[in-house]
Amino acid sequence: MTPTTIDGAALLDEVEAFHRRFNVFPTEAAYVAVTLWDAHAHLIDAFDGTARLAFLSPEPGSGKSRALEIVETLTPRAATTVNASANALFRLVEADGGTPTLLFDEIDTVFGPKAGGNEEVRGFLNSGYRRGAKSLRCVGDGSNQSTEWFSSFCAVAMAGLGSLPDTILTRSVIIRMRKKAPNEKAEPYRRRVHEKQGHALRDRLADWAATVRDEVAQAWPEMPDGVSDRPADVWEPLLAVADAAGGHWPERARTACVELIKAAQQGDEASLGVRLLTDLRDKVFCGADRMPTAAILEVLHGLDDAPWADLNDDGKPLTARGLSKVLSQYVRPDNTPIRPRGIRVGSGTPKGYYADDLADAWARYCPPPPEKSATSATSATSQVNGGESVAEDLGESRHMSAETDTRQLRVVG
Repeated sequence: MTPTTIDGAALLDEVEAFHRRFNVFPTEAAYVAVTLWDAHAHLIDAFDGTARLAFLSPEPGSGKSRALEIVETLTPRAATTVNASANALFRLVEADGGTPTLLFDEIDTVFGPKAGGNEEVRGFLNSGYRRGAKSLRCVGDGSNQSTEWFSSFCAVAMAGLGSLPDTILTRSVIIRMRKKAPNEKAEPYRRRVHEKQGHALRDRLADWAATVRDEVAQAWPEMPDGVSDRPADVWEPLLAVADAAGGHWPERARTACVELIKAAQQGDEASLGVRLLTDLRDKVFCGADRMPTAAILEVLHGLDDAPWADLNDDGKPLTARGLSKVLSQYVRPDNTPIRPRGIRVGSGTPKGYYADDLADAWARYCPPPPEKSATSATSATSQVNGGESVAEDLGESRHMSAETDTRQLRVVG
């Protein structure tokens, strides 16, 4: 068979089938994404960017390392490491022989809670997703030092427990692995037997890649509706591979794209600031134009499934100072930091916040507001209207202590 007669769709089917022999992935979309990722590594020099691949799980024994092991057999110039310095990684990418495929096992030892930083490795992984990314490093011995630019652009797959820094997750196709159920079976992997089979597929992928490289380099794959910005950057090379392969792969790729992006968004916990802004909009202000700080804190502390009542390691709740510190990272419509201001409540002017000051941050950072729902007796919010305290609810009013004895609460939906 000559390179010009290789059926790309059939070849990707074989690669997927090879994964299915040894890997139990959580969804069909995961098999599609990993297969496309394997192929994209053979075309890395045709892309302006590359997707990271992250196999993550909350517990050991979920098949992450085995998944990485199979990827290793199918990708070009695969180099597996558990812990490597940034300098070693830069030199690996710059070494003769072509761009490597870097496989990082036990990535939680690099970025986990006991890892202590590893900012240089994080910088390598953050920058290396795009072509042309370089870092300036010192080289030489002793006092005989000079500086050189080193590239960090290469395909990277990772496996680890827990999660990863947001800057890496947002550049990754995330496969959340889980332990096999009793009815889920995988063929035992024997390196001395099966590695050769994987390498045979790897070599055929390389031959196919050579026939479509020019096509892929000029491709602008159509994104599914709603996929843009960073997710589009991540999936563009994978969709380009699917389009080049043809057959059922373009459709399967776009279905997988939407499914995995949605799963990643649902699985991501918003930053503390975004969580606070969203709770302020949806649980505290609820249409009010201003709120005293004490009223805001009382409602936040009373929210179920929210971190505000025991935010700190010592179990203490969010304070007025903490609230101001978080909100000051965001700006008002006039581009000045959000700060507490005096609010007229009865005869007093306690400090508080205005909805107009928060509106720009709400629009930029928060998810779309939830659908209007029927009034719930479990959702309470402090309301201040036109500088006067308001007290009314569905059947009873609640008076809560605050900075002024004139402020009252009402129950709303």
